[in-house]
Amino acid sequence: MTALPPDNGKHFHGEFKVPGGKLVAADLHVSNGTITTANINGDFFLEPDDALDDINRALVGLPQDASHSTIARTIEAALDESVVMFGFDAQSVATAVRRATGYATRWQDHAWEIIVPTEIPIYTQVALDQVLTEDVAAGRTPPAMRLWKWPLSEPAVVIGSFQSFSNEVDANAAEKYGIKVARRISGGGAMFMEADNCVTYSLYTPTSLVDGMSFTDSYPFLDAWVMDALNRMEVKAFYEPLNDISTPEGKIGGAAQKRLASGSMLHHVTMSYDIDAQKMTEVLRIGREKISDKGITSAQARVDPLRRQTGMERSEIWDVMIETFAERYGATTREVTADEISRAEALAEEKFTTRDWIHRVP
Repeated sequence: MTALPPDNGKHFHGEFKVPGGKLVAADLHVSNGTITTANINGDFFLEPDDALDDINRALVGLPQDASHSTIARTIEAALDESVVMFGFDAQSVATAVRRATGYATRWQDHAWEIIVPTEIPIYTQVALDQVLTEDVAAGRTPPAMRLWKWPLSEPAVVIGSFQSFSNEVDANAAEKYGIKVARRISGGGAMFMEADNCVTYSLYTPTSLVDGMSFTDSYPFLDAWVMDALNRMEVKAFYEPLNDISTPEGKIGGAAQKRLASGSMLHHVTMSYDIDAQKMTEVLRIGREKISDKGITSAQARVDPLRRQTGMERSEIWDVMIETFAERYGATTREVTADEISRAEALAEEKFTTRDWIHRVP
């Protein structure tokens, strides 16, 4: 191992296990905000041997807070075409470096909470997502997973931030069935959410958890725990890029994200539990173009609810999800606080219930 300089700098260690690949570790010495010594190590394969020296030299002189992309590009520039990296790459080295310096984190680096279901109106629900995501960025609350519950009397459609209201929703059909239409802060597609007919959860986390990840990679990474929960319920689920959770019989859910510049992100998923597919196709304008790459002829055929697959009550599914998340990440449970609900209600009144927001993309 390279000797560390005899000054008053700090030593940092970080590790990253490449999914399906090898472990990459980074031992760094940092002085005055600059990497002065780097030792990349692990059980990966690299040819020729001296390419490891090139990687270490490339890291020396970089700022401690260098971005993931800057680190990866610097490493790639230092290696010629003859170098073979097996089980790791420049991106994974960058992640190990960023974890060493604290700019990238692991699930285990956070004290997670589970916010258990509390019946909350739909506009307050979408406002609460913004409130809690901002709270995590400000350090007012730890990262959390929250399960949604809303009144039986309040079926809803929640459309993505960038979707056209008129292109996605049949307003007459929504009025006919008493379905409220809300718009969330994340992108993605419309969520048809009759009470007791779907399972929805939100994750509020620092963006450091997905530092350096593409959006494509971050979706299955953030939902690995729920895939574990589905497996425990004997549901043979898998991810379909970019953001669909499916089984051999059809889609059961979809995910969406919003990353805030302040350093936190919202990631949420809605899975069908006992969906009324006929009503859904009346209310949502799900056209042929939407399903053209799915190999099916109708949106109804695309949906495969959890109730049919598991035979479980929705509350039992919640219990498995809570147990799985708690076991994997050491999370503790709590209820949403009165202050959080109060702030969400105020934000809903100010923003989420207004026509300007709901119809912001006509």
